[in-house]
Amino acid sequence: MRYLVTGGAGFIGSNMVDELVRRGHEVTVLDDFSSGKEANLSSVHGKIRLIRGSICDFEAAREACNGADYVLHLAARTSVPRSVKDPIETNHINVGGTLNVLVAARDAKVRRIVFAASSSAYGETITQPKVETMPAEPISPYGVTKLAGELYAQVFGRVYGLENVSMRYFNVFGPRQDPTSQYSGVLSRFMLAVLEGTSPVVYGDGEQSRDFTFVDNVVDASLRACEAPGASGKVFNGGTGFRITLNEVLKLLGKICGRAIRAKYDPPRPGDILHSQADITRSRQVLHYEPLVNFEEGLRQTWDWYSAAYARK
Repeated sequence: MRYLVTGGAGFIGSNMVDELVRRGHEVTVLDDFSSGKEANLSSVHGKIRLIRGSICDFEAAREACNGADYVLHLAARTSVPRSVKDPIETNHINVGGTLNVLVAARDAKVRRIVFAASSSAYGETITQPKVETMPAEPISPYGVTKLAGELYAQVFGRVYGLENVSMRYFNVFGPRQDPTSQYSGVLSRFMLAVLEGTSPVVYGDGEQSRDFTFVDNVVDASLRACEAPGASGKVFNGGTGFRITLNEVLKLLGKICGRAIRAKYDPPRPGDILHSQADITRSRQVLHYEPLVNFEEGLRQTWDWYSAAYARK
């Protein structure tokens, strides 16, 4: 099978590409390297087709989709705080770019597109866990753009017959997540701070909780979504069904790395939600998905990777 991975040089995308190559598929990557890194593709160098381009460039999207059986659309501006700071840029990339990919996928007659959606679409609902049938009430521009992507994908299914699945990722973490940006995932920033001997910064009191999902789990769920019968036109949660507070994470990380961790607590950030946990019943029933790696094991694997990667630096 031939797969296109947009954003394939990024954190999640490169892990997706590795697994596709391992399974023996033909893979094309479309990435403009605005956040992705060539080093993330070093293990598949010479084994994939790489197109340097942006999803905001329709001709690049068209070229990338040509010949693809499945499209895994991961390319996006992924930060909630960055979307609050610059909603126009986030909308341009996440909505305009997604529309380009959908049109190109439709014209290339791909079998199915799997869209990397986000749990941020749920917003600050009190009910836990989050079920796909809940009303979407995003509280950040990022969440709005991801919800718009879902709706566009579903409309392309209804109007043009393009099969589509939206996977709402829940706080993905793991090797290759860049910890150096202020917009990075919280666990990568925690680990970099520990390695540098500084205090990890927690926004709020640390009692906010997340369904942190190891990257191998969302890769597996997304690849299942490509071919699962009865999945087209639906939204699925890509999480574990388990949540943990940031304070508990710091205690567990301290246990793994063998040192006490003292956090620095700053005021909460606008757009951040307090609690998030996935209900994965639908993913289990339709995709036959089951988390491969639990949180503690994922945290340990991620710590080992950061320890090795940043010790070299």
